[in-house]
Amino acid sequence: MKAIKPEPIYRNGLHYDVQHKNYTIDIPFYLRQVKKYGDPVLELACGTGRIAIPIAERGYKITGLDISDSMLAQARKNVLEKKLNIRFIKADCRDFRLNQKFKVILFPFNSIAHLHTFEDIKSCFICVRKHLKRNGRFIVDMFNPRLDILMRDPKKRRPVSKYPNPYGKGMVVISENNVYDRAAQISHIKWHYKIGNQREKTLPLDMRIFFPQELDALLRNNGFQIEHKYGDYDETPFKPDSPKQIIVCRAVS
Repeated sequence: MKAIKPEPIYRNGLHYDVQHKNYTIDIPFYLRQVKKYGDPVLELACGTGRIAIPIAERGYKITGLDISDSMLAQARKNVLEKKLNIRFIKADCRDFRLNQKFKVILFPFNSIAHLHTFEDIKSCFICVRKHLKRNGRFIVDMFNPRLDILMRDPKKRRPVSKYPNPYGKGMVVISENNVYDRAAQISHIKWHYKIGNQREKTLPLDMRIFFPQELDALLRNNGFQIEHKYGDYDETPFKPDSPKQIIVCRAVS
């Protein structure tokens, strides 16, 4: 199995924090799921603790796992400032051993898109099954692909984000363009960073695209039973035009 490396855009936890500071739309959903199914909770690809921290603030026990040193360093700093007790672990989501089982394992915010091959997906799902308690739930959140977006003109840039530079030198403006590889089902995205008057910097972001029937089949063929498939964080049922694929499933023997 080829070693997995953090995407370059995840190599600065402070920038990630500031960029996603106001993205909270998914947090009430995850709080409802943890309240419903219980703790302890494991979050795969936890980043800087954007989701883990609100869960811990409600009194639930949660562990965060990520492969990026910078993201984990920022997560630990955030937790220290809030005086919370969250265990953060550096590990590959395809190969981890925590000597603990969990009632809920989260794979949020399109993070599954960083698993590019069937071998990657299978290895990750094996680890998840090993770490789920009996009657535990595995929750996956992936956007519902749109061909009109995937097949856009690769030469045309589109706005992504704008936020204050956390190091105090102007604004950070991000735009993107992408090329979609239909055979590999990978969208090769380039994020173009412009910070104040500095020279523009371009970083790659490669995301594996999972179509609805495919994602369902991957879960079922790897030992999971799908209980709910939602089309958005308000728990409306999944439909063809839903923006999200949010799947709640359990391991079957």
